[in-house]
Amino acid sequence: MLFAAGAAALAAPLSGRAFAASRSGPLVEHTTVADLDGGRYVDLSSGAAAVASLTTGTVLVTFRTTSHNEAMTLISASDPGDPSSNLTLNLQGGALRFSVRRQGALLVDFTTRTRYDDGRRHTVAVTVDSTGTRLHAGGRAVFDTASRPFFGSVPGLTSLTLGANLDSDHPGGEWFFTGVIERAAVWGRVLDQGELVAQCPRPVVADHGRISTILNSNTPATWVFTGDSITHGALHTNGWRSYPEHWTERVRWELGKPKNRDFVIDSGVSGATSAELVATFGERVTAFSPKVVSIMIGTNDIATSGLGLEAYRANLTSLVASVRALPGTPIPVLQAPNPVDPARWPGRTALSDYARVMGEVAAQRNAVFVDHYNDWLTGNGGQVPLSLLSDGLHPNERGHHRIALKMIKDLQIFDTGSRVCTLSLP
Repeated sequence: MLFAAGAAALAAPLSGRAFAASRSGPLVEHTTVADLDGGRYVDLSSGAAAVASLTTGTVLVTFRTTSHNEAMTLISASDPGDPSSNLTLNLQGGALRFSVRRQGALLVDFTTRTRYDDGRRHTVAVTVDSTGTRLHAGGRAVFDTASRPFFGSVPGLTSLTLGANLDSDHPGGEWFFTGVIERAAVWGRVLDQGELVAQCPRPVVADHGRISTILNSNTPATWVFTGDSITHGALHTNGWRSYPEHWTERVRWELGKPKNRDFVIDSGVSGATSAELVATFGERVTAFSPKVVSIMIGTNDIATSGLGLEAYRANLTSLVASVRALPGTPIPVLQAPNPVDPARWPGRTALSDYARVMGEVAAQRNAVFVDHYNDWLTGNGGQVPLSLLSDGLHPNERGHHRIALKMIKDLQIFDTGSRVCTLSLP
């Protein structure tokens, strides 16, 4: 593994495969895991000439980090004799940033709202072709722009590094990465969707990418949250925000989307079941022309005659299909109900089976699944966290915040600087 510290960059053959015999494979590839501590980088400059003239192609990096530093380089190609000439893919406070500069002038510069500093393995890629630039995460496009500067837009690129950027003002490096970079590669062609998914050790479902695109876009979107009294937020929040309201604050205000014109609608109805939601789908979902539909249901099904697991499965399958059949092909998000206190609600102790069935439907239908049931148990040693419940069944204000946090984390907009994400409830 090759590292550089300060001004002393190590010059040696690249770890892994540096050059491919055919342009169908990577022109540069590094496959030795680099565990970086914020003061070192990996020097791949012997491969810079192979990519310096590219006007189209793909850059891909697999990494893990929990650092929230404001600037951390994943991969950068630069002119080390110029103060500001580089192509850089980095993390900006956990968000992905892609920029190309030529003698200080920004040719392209964009940063996602979705974040990737959660310690999980992420594979991100930038593709540039004649139509523009796209950023991908987990094998799915999450942002695009018509701008298309690439390596060839910056003359004099002779430095290629992982974990830092080099220029004349910072010959020892800047924007150091803290975390693990498992792999980096550059192709002289644009990888298609299937190839990008195949490059990911941890790919995400297509709908996850579509939600990320909505979050990263400045185009307004309507989010519908539907379900029973838990989604409704009836009574048991004790005057605090329900989980759809926390989501509203995070998306409509904190993410900084223009004019705050994403709309969040709560059509949860106390006492609702999956069968009732199927029957009233038009008034509770269709009427709002949604882009994303969150469905949390099942807590009442288990206590309703005739709504066993197979009926529940069929209803969920119908709901997913109904969402996708709406104009614009909205995105369904299935959210498992929270666990309940078995001592106070013995008739609903099998709610875990309903959460399991929801997860199975999500997997079968390639839908996004947010598993609150197991999240609550895992975070409490396998026991139901009674402190999150009002009456042993309905989440209280702390339970609603926990639900919101799980959704925020799973959809990758958690931020340690967010008041919603860091809210402390008494």
